[in-house]
Amino acid sequence: MKPLPIAQKLLSHLDPRIAALIEQSLARLPFVRDRIKAEQDRMLQGMEASLKPYRGSVQVFDHLPAEGMAREDVIKLMTDLQVRETPRWKDGFASGAVYHGDEDHTDFLNEVYALYAHVNPLHTDLWPSATKFEAEIVAMTAKLLGADRSRGGDPEREEICGTVTSGGTESILMAMKSWRDHARAARGIRHPEIVAPVTAHAAFDKASQYFGIKLVKVPVDREGRVLLNKVGAAIGPNTAVIVGSAPNFPYGVVDPIAELSGIAQAAGVGLHVDACLGGFLLPWAERLGWPVPAFDFRLAGVGSISVDTHKYGYAAKGTSVVLYRGLELRRYQYFVAPDWPGGLYASPTMAGSRPGALSAACWAAMVSLGEDGYLEAARRICETSDWIRARVAEMPELRLIGESRFVVAFESETLNVYEILERLSTRGWNLNGLHKPAALHLCVTLRHTRAGVKERFIRDLEHAVAETRANPEASHGMAPVYGLASSLPFRGIVRDLLARYLDVLYRP
Repeated sequence: MKPLPIAQKLLSHLDPRIAALIEQSLARLPFVRDRIKAEQDRMLQGMEASLKPYRGSVQVFDHLPAEGMAREDVIKLMTDLQVRETPRWKDGFASGAVYHGDEDHTDFLNEVYALYAHVNPLHTDLWPSATKFEAEIVAMTAKLLGADRSRGGDPEREEICGTVTSGGTESILMAMKSWRDHARAARGIRHPEIVAPVTAHAAFDKASQYFGIKLVKVPVDREGRVLLNKVGAAIGPNTAVIVGSAPNFPYGVVDPIAELSGIAQAAGVGLHVDACLGGFLLPWAERLGWPVPAFDFRLAGVGSISVDTHKYGYAAKGTSVVLYRGLELRRYQYFVAPDWPGGLYASPTMAGSRPGALSAACWAAMVSLGEDGYLEAARRICETSDWIRARVAEMPELRLIGESRFVVAFESETLNVYEILERLSTRGWNLNGLHKPAALHLCVTLRHTRAGVKERFIRDLEHAVAETRANPEASHGMAPVYGLASSLPFRGIVRDLLARYLDVLYRP
């Protein structure tokens, strides 16, 4: 399905809008449409076995059973599945995904969850403990990210405040909604825009789509840092907020937030810092002496920050925090319905009912770890990441991208890195494939700091590189999918493939 080399070279230089028009025209041709579908079918069939490994060995429930299963049978079935899936992440074969994972920590969080399994923070009168936990999660996170060192003054505009959300995506969505509505109310902007690096998390694209905000993307340099001159050139009369990452997901590189802060202040626009990945690790790394550029509320231009407690905060999956400079800005996030016949309704985030047990477990994780626990975890992760980066830098076929405290990202000018990805997969590894440029990364967690894991990764990476060098055309698994996405200027074809991929996930 790859274009002919000459055609590919010509198409790659097309304006994306022109490429989209060409794609729409080609897609109307029956033989082109049939060829695309056949190729997509082939790719999906190749992936379906790995996506649905339990078919044929585990009972499928595509309708309710006539009689309910005995609870012990339900537990046995689910335990069997869990046992099959645990070794890969527990033994440190996964990039990111599980950031703590020690049994005693997990058991502790599960015990807390069981205590609060019935709690719904929507009903503040029934469960005031839930509001205690969430308020203190926000306060502790704000202090970690410079709240006690930011400017004082009017709390409406300066107090560092926030809410608990369901994850980094919701934190980003809520922040972008707040800046959109602030731009409309305070600055009279009817069609607000976001200016963000191309490396900014895909949640900003989602916010753009969900909330009708134009997203203006700006390029980054070869090491993954946003180009400041491009940011300045992209700011216009409709700009509501600019975005920087601390760090970005692909390369673990922190954008020049201090400079972005100055740009935002000079232009009179907001600045959101996406610290979902690094907000609970970078402050501790800085305290331990690793070089970490300023990125938080110590910078006067920073107006909001998203930070995930369920990553390096070591909470259970499903919590995050979004912080704001000023009570006024946070109120743009809220939803209130003062005239609903069902009563007075107010909700701080997207959801109405929420699992209070997750907030309880998050609070428990934070207060049980304390500063000493977070410092020790950061030390182990940064030391492990430095060791792995040094070993990767010694491999002539690979090039590290950017400076990072805990993400090891690399590309290759001589080998297909997606083939390296697949060969690592056959050895049990689950790494992240990156796109434009073609690259891979390992996000280092506590799972990788265990004895022998980092050595095993380097050994397997060396084998994968050697195998790819010897046999560079053994495409299988996700390699051809990434190759397709990299080779075509037509986003619609890849978008359709990804939509069909999601369809497969929801097929019993």
